[in-house]
Amino acid sequence: MLIAIPDVLDAATLARVRGVVEAGEWIDGNATSGPQAALAKRNRQLPEDGAAAREAGAAIIDALGRAPLFVAAALPAKVFPPLFNRYEGGEDFGLHVDNAIRMKRGSDFRIRSDLSATLFLQDPGTYDGGELVIEDQFGVQEVKLPAGHMVLYPASSLHRVAAVTRGVRLASFFWIQSMVRDDGARRILFDLDRGVQAVAAAQGHGAAATVQLTGVYHNLLRRWAEV
Repeated sequence: MLIAIPDVLDAATLARVRGVVEAGEWIDGNATSGPQAALAKRNRQLPEDGAAAREAGAAIIDALGRAPLFVAAALPAKVFPPLFNRYEGGEDFGLHVDNAIRMKRGSDFRIRSDLSATLFLQDPGTYDGGELVIEDQFGVQEVKLPAGHMVLYPASSLHRVAAVTRGVRLASFFWIQSMVRDDGARRILFDLDRGVQAVAAAQGHGAAATVQLTGVYHNLLRRWAEV
């Protein structure tokens, strides 16, 4: 499932995050690459343990907790601390797939990467290129969202970042281990959750149909979730 999640960051938080990361010390993006990705990756990145990444990442994690569409779609068990990248002057990232297991250096924190996320930090009109191109069973999708918006997609997807030929592309990227490992099961739960919300809006949260559908949702979640 690929889903765009609007307004993860409000205007004030976006400005604060962007200010922090723009003032950070940028290094070669291959500092966090695996052997395959290092062959295709040309960008810069904030050091993952640097003060700028920690401060901006904490603001994003806090915002994710207030984003009901993200919670419904991802059913997050763990979120990898957000990382930050920068593309300009023709930099790009060739076709690759994310590692199945992501480990935070210098710690025992690790996750299974069920979902990948890119949170755009720069308005799309300020740069040319830089589309996130995702290939999966849903076909090929080119994603370039407004600043503060995020795209969530299966980490198993092949994807790349097109060359940035004008301006600067700033983004945060991270991975999520879901309570529901299977992408198809997550999609069923997400669609059912949307249906429950629609019935509740039309008939009320105490209506028999709302209660019944809510029970179905939680029984399926109980069957599929790993916590």
